[in-house]
Amino acid sequence: MEHTHVLSGTPVVAGHAYAPTVWPGERPVYDPATAAPVPDEEREVETKRFTDAAATVAARLRERASHASGAAAEVLSATAGLAEDRGWVGAASGLIAKGSTAPAAAVLATEQFAAMFTKLGGLMAERVTDLNDVRDRVVAELLGVPEPGVPEPDEPSVLLADDLAPADTAGLDPAKITALVTRLGGPTSHTAIIARQLGIPCVVAVSGLADVPAGTPVLVDGTAGTLEVEPDAAEATAQVEESRRMAALVASWSGPGQTADGRHVSVLANVADGTSARTAMKYPVEGVGLFRTELAFLDRSDAPSVEEQTGLYREVLEAFPGQKVVIRTLDAGSDKPLKFVTQLDEANPALGVRGNRIAGEHPDIRTAQLDAIAAAAQGREPIPWVMAPMIASAAEAAEFAAPVRERGLVAGVMVEVPAAAILAEAILAEVDFVSIGTNDLTQYTMAADRMSAELAALTDPWQPAVLALIARVARAGQEVDKPVGVCGEAAADPLLACVLVGLGVTSLSSAPAAAAAVGARLAQTTTDQCRAAADAALATSDPAAARAAATAALES
Repeated sequence: MEHTHVLSGTPVVAGHAYAPTVWPGERPVYDPATAAPVPDEEREVETKRFTDAAATVAARLRERASHASGAAAEVLSATAGLAEDRGWVGAASGLIAKGSTAPAAAVLATEQFAAMFTKLGGLMAERVTDLNDVRDRVVAELLGVPEPGVPEPDEPSVLLADDLAPADTAGLDPAKITALVTRLGGPTSHTAIIARQLGIPCVVAVSGLADVPAGTPVLVDGTAGTLEVEPDAAEATAQVEESRRMAALVASWSGPGQTADGRHVSVLANVADGTSARTAMKYPVEGVGLFRTELAFLDRSDAPSVEEQTGLYREVLEAFPGQKVVIRTLDAGSDKPLKFVTQLDEANPALGVRGNRIAGEHPDIRTAQLDAIAAAAQGREPIPWVMAPMIASAAEAAEFAAPVRERGLVAGVMVEVPAAAILAEAILAEVDFVSIGTNDLTQYTMAADRMSAELAALTDPWQPAVLALIARVARAGQEVDKPVGVCGEAAADPLLACVLVGLGVTSLSSAPAAAAAVGARLAQTTTDQCRAAADAALATSDPAAARAAATAALES
């Protein structure tokens, strides 16, 4: 191994860590082809052996969820649910009834469901890692071998892995695991979500990672997206110390959002319901920049009533009295199908009937939602802002804005489709504000599924083509003096936040845990420095160069 060899990937959580590496424990290997068929008279017992093992794994995950909080608790509970999924357990039981052993049934049933999830794409494809993790835990339980997963190191360590399932990352102790680096995964994977919650540096999609053995000292740079193998110890320690100094500034930042020369930039939170809104209040945010309302609609066989929705929306509004709240209407379809909306199987659901497009066939769904928002907003100051997802034309923006304004609400739209960015002037003429969803804008601009680990470099929000579209929208907003926000994961990156402000973005909304890092970085940066960083990034032709150019501009 060469000394000071640097591997590059996609940065997810900023910061530096210097420590020896650890790899997760071995996952059990079981080849169904080598298993002898189970005799008829033993199949019932073998089925019970499988269901008992799955129940044990689920119970273990739920126990860990009970000691976790926030996103960690949610992903552990969701993984426990997979272990007891009726479809998966039923498929495995069916295979045992035909003679498969319990471990073989776990492997073969997982292959069936993984193929189905992969075909569905989007968030369902992301769940393949979770399902494979459940399979390995159940197989280990059946074989009587140690449960696979992350070791408890004796000293602070950097965790390397091909990929990490939620159950691996959710129970991590940030005092022992100081950074996460994976060979696969994207910026919106479970690994990324948990790393943000833990506040530890994280880099994903690192090629060549398999060649770094356990115990190797490495320096992880979560801002640049690099892993330096066997770095100079003194230099690495100095970088970690500087990172800690910045972390102390972050910890002391309490808002409001503004640059060093006093330009106000709203630092807002993304929330999904009353519970997440109340949690967001504990962070230094000035309101809600994205209230995802689809949680009320998913996993239901019928649409929620106006009264039910009103109660849910009121919970979020009451969590932020006197503060800005931006509500996004239902963003379902694609990877978030609605059971009560009969949609034909779409060949390409990411480009299909999703978001505001559902209102074309089902106008009653949007009407009820707007009625509920208006009812929840009665007597409230300031008036909630309401925006539609998946708008691709000025005509669609105008068609949405009319019923919003009729109800006395402030009308806006999401800019996620490149067409909306290109025609930003025409769209802004129809609405009062826009918010750029960088996750989808990047996906559609680069023609790359944002859940694909193989395409993580393409779905990097630092892609200059994406920055150019954001610049176009921000410029259009400045010309008509209308707000242009960003509410994708790009708003959680402190360095990219400076670039976005330099482009002319007026508000940044992300996971609440990212707010302080973004606010603290802006507080140390002037508007002119932000503009210089934006110009430097726009002048490049790849994400790594854009990051490097922006960093150099800010340091100068």
